[in-house]
Amino acid sequence: MTTGTALTAADLRLLAEAGGLAPSLHNSQPWRFRPTPDLLGLEVHADPGRAVPAADPDGRAMHISIGAAVFNLRVAAARLGREAAVRLLPAGEDTQPRAVLDLSAQARSPRPFGADLYPAIAQRHSSRHPFTNRDVPEALVADLITAAQDEGVTLTVLEEHGVRRVLTLTSEAEARIAADVTREAETRRWLRLEPSYDGIPLAALGSHDRDARVPMRGFAGHPPRHTTPAGRFEALPQLAILETHFDGQADWLRTGQAMQRAWLLATVHGLRASVLHQAVEIPDTRWRLRDPAEGPAHVQLVLRLGYGPSGAASPRRPVEDVLDPADG
Repeated sequence: MTTGTALTAADLRLLAEAGGLAPSLHNSQPWRFRPTPDLLGLEVHADPGRAVPAADPDGRAMHISIGAAVFNLRVAAARLGREAAVRLLPAGEDTQPRAVLDLSAQARSPRPFGADLYPAIAQRHSSRHPFTNRDVPEALVADLITAAQDEGVTLTVLEEHGVRRVLTLTSEAEARIAADVTREAETRRWLRLEPSYDGIPLAALGSHDRDARVPMRGFAGHPPRHTTPAGRFEALPQLAILETHFDGQADWLRTGQAMQRAWLLATVHGLRASVLHQAVEIPDTRWRLRDPAEGPAHVQLVLRLGYGPSGAASPRRPVEDVLDPADG
């Protein structure tokens, strides 16, 4: 059923606040929201001034971030009683807007994603604290897999050998990034970190290691107030990878939506997450992240999952900075 009711200023603000709470590389928040001329929808634009070209030269992470914002908008639309019909890249790749949400139809269900995910938008933070050794229940793993699958993305929770392979590649990528002066300067500009900080280094990954370190320069970076020493982390973290069959901008946008849908669902169930982004920033380590036995899928993200403290809320741009005024 079509509502035909224009979005109000309060509606637009609620939508923009929700979209603006999505995670992004270095907390760059590379999006802008613009009402459609008929005020029955919302355009999502990339903000090129918020790009991080050293870490993300092809804009893949930017599009994943925008996709996460799009999913938040879909959840917020349901809160307003509206159905969100999404078109990705309506004018093709490398064009604006990156997505358009038609919000003219009445929501068919108050909870289109099963659980009520709206409160989790504000509760979701990237946690770079040590997690407990409590396993994620199989039923919740299955729900996370289904959530990503519904967005056209494959989420796989790794077994021990896969975790060790991914941690080794993450450690390698972390060292290469730390040795790259341009990347380090870009990271410090965005996160305002001390020059000596780039995350928590990995220790040796032997089978009996009980003093593991996990690099925490995550996808949704939040700067500590001072240089943070390495902490004692779980010996074998629970990791999941998100993969797509293809590797274009639409796939990246879908990945962002899948990531955010799974992350919000995890938050509802008290599960924490952070992103290990280092290995996907470098082409050869990103390629080696895939499981050769599973074929040539494209790994888009590595998620660390577990139970523990919630991360701190990242600073956010004011709504006025990301929401363009309605025409007229």
